[in-house]
Amino acid sequence: QVQLVESGGGLVQAGGSLRLSCAVSGRTFSRNTMAWFRQAPGKEREFVAVIYWSGRRGDYPDSVKGRFTISRDNAKNTVYLQMNNLKPEDTAVYYCAVGSGSDYYGEYDYWGQGTQVTVSS
Repeated sequence: QVQLVESGGGLVQAGGSLRLSCAVSGRTFSRNTMAWFRQAPGKEREFVAVIYWSGRRGDYPDSVKGRFTISRDNAKNTVYLQMNNLKPEDTAVYYCAVGSGSDYYGEYDYWGQGTQVTVSS
């Protein structure tokens, strides 16, 4: 049974920072490609970041490039998303996932329950 548990969401003012964590169990974490997605109300799930099992990071979408950074700690079976200079449009539920490394959410097999990030203006 693979489990992903996100934490670290909350309410922050515009310009602030948050660090999300996703702890993974039930799978050989070091071999997994991990990604973060987000979903705002009424919108489709959006790709945010990916990190491959090698540690290489994929390209970030323009909406978060230069502000968000994905990282992983294989010893802790955890992937992180550092979010800086947050904007109100970053408000969404953030999900971590295990999958192919694509920017399409349909190619991910396992998902966490999500953590809410709310950015006030």
